[in-house]
Amino acid sequence: MNDWSFGDLADPAQHQQLIDVTGQDVEKLLAQLRMMLRIRHAERFLADGRRDGLIGGPVHLGVGQEAVAVGVSAELRKTDRVFGAHRSHSHVLAMGSSLRRLFAEILGKDTGLSRGMGGSMHLWDQPNGFYGSVPIVSGTVPLAVGAALAAKMQDCGDVGVSYLGDGAVEEGVVHESLNLARMLMAPAIFVVENNLFASHMHISLRQPKEATARFAAANDIPYEIVDGNDVVKVRAAAARLIGHARAGRGPGFLEAVTYRWYGHVDWREDIDVGVNRSADEVSAWRKRDPISRLVAGLQALGLIDADQLAAIEAEMANEVAVAWEKAQADPYPPLSALTSRVFTEIGAIQ
Repeated sequence: MNDWSFGDLADPAQHQQLIDVTGQDVEKLLAQLRMMLRIRHAERFLADGRRDGLIGGPVHLGVGQEAVAVGVSAELRKTDRVFGAHRSHSHVLAMGSSLRRLFAEILGKDTGLSRGMGGSMHLWDQPNGFYGSVPIVSGTVPLAVGAALAAKMQDCGDVGVSYLGDGAVEEGVVHESLNLARMLMAPAIFVVENNLFASHMHISLRQPKEATARFAAANDIPYEIVDGNDVVKVRAAAARLIGHARAGRGPGFLEAVTYRWYGHVDWREDIDVGVNRSADEVSAWRKRDPISRLVAGLQALGLIDADQLAAIEAEMANEVAVAWEKAQADPYPPLSALTSRVFTEIGAIQ
């Protein structure tokens, strides 16, 4: 019987070995490596920008968690309906969104994804399948179920995806959404990035068991629990659950055990803020880096050499640096946007 414990998945000293890429499509793995590096470099620019005062609002970073969004998005298409939360830079970028427009949004520029009006936590890129993120914990979960139900009614084979954290599962609307999705057999995929912390509180102080997948089981929803720092395992699990949903067999629940290197918000590690999070623990989790483990797996089979790796790393670093520079040079919204984008005269509504 499942005791809903993660076992060694929650132990940072475990699963530090290379990722087994035997039998995998090399080009797809290299594309995933590029995307994870793209996201990693982007978030480090954001961390530095926030620290240096270039970014005015809070920034929630997911460095160390890149394999979740990249693995799931590899099984999605542009017509799917993806929803995020307050830590969603990786989710929107993994769907193919523009680096420059993401940076511009967070810098408050007119060229941003939301015209500079939303910042880090209000992202939108529907042309790439990302329908939105909000800072209200669990706020987009029922929207993803609604979007999934719409896809079912349209008989188009698309899915609705909800990214949420382990803390969001403590909100009542998540349980209502799980129940509704199952009762309506909506093709909704719930992706829990369980990084063991909700804000500054460890899961052991909030939940009797580590695995939130027990709530999927309670609602008769198929689930998978995986090492969220192994992009191969994440993608394989996502493929099974998404395929199940596309086939009209109802929702799925993917729990990815991972860890954020930075603290809850901004560039700090949040080690000495009264929580059970030590420098040694963060260091151990860094050894489970999804990027370096994938590289090690590719190198072990001779699928990438030092020169190829250096070229990919330089390419991604340059792409991110150029996008950041361009976004910084972009214009801010006009002052008129303060009213024109949030208020419309009733008589003007057609």
